[in-house]
Amino acid sequence: MLSILIPTYNYSIVELVRNVQKQAIIAKIQFELIVLDDCSKDQEIINDNNLIKELDFCTLHKNEKNLGRTASRNYLASKASYNKLLFLDADVLPKYDNFISRFKLNEIQKSKIVFGGVCYDQEKPERELVLRWKYGHKRETKSVKERLKEPYTIVSSSLLINKEVFFENNTSKSNTYGLDILFSGNLLKNNVLVKHIDNPVYHLGLENSTSFLKKSLEAVKSTYLLENNNQINKDLRPLQKSYLFLKKWKADGLFCVFIKLLNKPIKSNLLSNNPSMFLFDIYRLKYFIELNNNNN
Repeated sequence: MLSILIPTYNYSIVELVRNVQKQAIIAKIQFELIVLDDCSKDQEIINDNNLIKELDFCTLHKNEKNLGRTASRNYLASKASYNKLLFLDADVLPKYDNFISRFKLNEIQKSKIVFGGVCYDQEKPERELVLRWKYGHKRETKSVKERLKEPYTIVSSSLLINKEVFFENNTSKSNTYGLDILFSGNLLKNNVLVKHIDNPVYHLGLENSTSFLKKSLEAVKSTYLLENNNQINKDLRPLQKSYLFLKKWKADGLFCVFIKLLNKPIKSNLLSNNPSMFLFDIYRLKYFIELNNNNN
């Protein structure tokens, strides 16, 4: 028994819903598919998504005002009839035609959370989308073997989870960018076993480089605030570990001064057709150090 839950905002998800609904029927499982439209404004997309209501086992809910992804996921979980929840982002599509069957629901009853991974199209997109695409390829697309080295580094774009575990660990009350780190940190603290399998979804909704760079800094700030509120460990992510290393050798201030001199060429590279992931890390690390040093 499975509840498939998809929040959406100004994004047509008819293809995704039809794909997953068809697979669930073929898999011969008892399921429901619930979509929550978070007060979309694009009327063409609204009309398109209304087609979901005509599909068997599918329901469409709508928020009267925009609540954000965190509140939307909580609402969907509260409406779910079953204990196994499959969260999908709106801008994904399964890689495999037997996506639902590959979770092997009858065999993983003891698994509280299952992550199948994420992947990206191999074809390089237009220049303004390259940073997000390259980040996805270099940092998010990982084999099961690679993911097992850091089992709590997961993204929520496709996640099978026990309902009780979801509510116990989804403790965020805000709607800022980059809160997957809090969810992952809670799973680690609570010793929740994360099972990794080969069952990725394609992430299709690429943001332009300027927007992604801005959101990346928002994610850095979220990490800083969560750490300072003792909500996550100080060494949960490579970004934090790099800061601790520089701070140990009292080199954090000098690092910021040096990188600040190179700020314009670094940003120019990140918005180019061939952005460097090393410079992307440097750019975010400088901001993380500044947050710490300016507030200490």
